[in-house]
Amino acid sequence: MKNKVLMGLAAITMVAFLSSCGKVPQAKVDATNAAITAAQTAEAAVYVPAEFTAVQDSMKAINAAIEVQKSKLFKKFGPISLKLDETLAAANKAAADAAVKKEEVKKDFETSLAAVKAVIEENKTLITKAPRGKEGAAVLEQIKTEMTTIEASVAEAQGLYDKGSYMEASNKVKAASERATGINTELKDAIAKVHGKGKVAAAPAAKPAAKPVKK
Repeated sequence: MKNKVLMGLAAITMVAFLSSCGKVPQAKVDATNAAITAAQTAEAAVYVPAEFTAVQDSMKAINAAIEVQKSKLFKKFGPISLKLDETLAAANKAAADAAVKKEEVKKDFETSLAAVKAVIEENKTLITKAPRGKEGAAVLEQIKTEMTTIEASVAEAQGLYDKGSYMEASNKVKAASERATGINTELKDAIAKVHGKGKVAAAPAAKPAAKPVKK
């Protein structure tokens, strides 16, 4: 009888132990979800998309694993708890990396903006020096139209930057810079061809005949 009682107590103790080990680590789940929300607020999806997607995928897998364990008689949340620790750290890192990347993008935009404005001004000067004529005049009109479009894109980029859409602003100003630089090269090539046309290299001067050496 005594043995049966002892065995019963042991069984109860074991069930209690397994039950305590089989609780959902809700505090960690909540902390990780909060960190993911913070990363989202920091625009991790914009500035470090790969990192943020990995964090989201990890949390989805954790939630699925929790549901699987809930359906079991003897639940085991130890590995899930460890995975939550990793995902929490990854979410915090994504938020921090997004903040760093945002500052880099802002500086990059400012540099690109100054550069494209300088090219635009140079292009305006080059247009006045570009060759005209039948074909030349038509091409210059096209270039002027394109330059107007580029300036409008730069103004839009500045507006996006002012609203805090730094990545979008940076992408737009870089695209405008590429187009302005292409026109710059085209104009310089056209001007160089005209300036070089008709010029013939002068023949080298004949050397005077050598005087006989007196003996």
